[in-house]
Amino acid sequence: MINSMTGFGEGQGRFNGVTYAVEIRAVNNRYFKTKIKLPEPLAFLEEDVEKMLREELSRGMVNYVLRLKGVPADALFEINEDALRVYIERLSRLGGGDTKCHIDIGSLLGLAGIVTPVLPDEQTAEKIKKTVLEITKQAIGKVQQMRQAEGTALVTDLEERCEAIRKTLKRIRARSEAVLEEYQKKLRKRVDGLLAEAKLKLDEETLAREVAVFAERSDISEEIARLGSHLNQFTRSCRADEQAGRKLDFISQEMLREANTIASKACDTEIVNYVVEIKCQIDRIKEQVQNIA
Repeated sequence: MINSMTGFGEGQGRFNGVTYAVEIRAVNNRYFKTKIKLPEPLAFLEEDVEKMLREELSRGMVNYVLRLKGVPADALFEINEDALRVYIERLSRLGGGDTKCHIDIGSLLGLAGIVTPVLPDEQTAEKIKKTVLEITKQAIGKVQQMRQAEGTALVTDLEERCEAIRKTLKRIRARSEAVLEEYQKKLRKRVDGLLAEAKLKLDEETLAREVAVFAERSDISEEIARLGSHLNQFTRSCRADEQAGRKLDFISQEMLREANTIASKACDTEIVNYVVEIKCQIDRIKEQVQNIA
């Protein structure tokens, strides 16, 4: 069964009194892309997190955020007080004499080398990694559940649209059989009228040849058969246990191509109107397919 690319999931866990909270938001995208936001001290986890996301979600734009709650300030960063003191002393000397010098400590903290993240030791880092990946797994599971639920709704909608196309295709098939007979009658009537003025007799062989040429030029039986085959393949792919997004996108393109060919070959207004209905359904299908993983 197909899955949607849209999903949301969250997970939460604790380690050493610190709460780790993960949020994952996935939306549709032609390829797999990630946007991962981690606290600076935990930047070393990015590669492991992206690997897990890629293995489990495979397609879509995935936004991943990890937040920490209840963390002591001294556990996140440290200030290089010696370097900060040197900056202040030098700035004070530059502002000596009668000139008043106002030093903004907040601005100084933004200078390189003043504030640095506190990196955990190897043993602690390994435990943090285990905790984060566990809650990431929880969040991914919720994303997948949401994707599956939306995928089920997508299948229902897509199958209904495919069935609507099949019904319209039956009308086209029935109409195409009548078009040739109508053309023959119109041609005979027109030629008889023209020949009556010249008092000539219609050559039946010539008429048959002209009708045969029209029949060959306007024959849409192959296109109807191919479009029907594409519809069957499309619905089978919707129910198959595979990632079918790209495949369904390709099939819908082929469906549109066959519909365009039918419209261009059919010399009949009624058939062209039916094709417009089919193309409207295919456009809706193509829109829905863009959100399938």
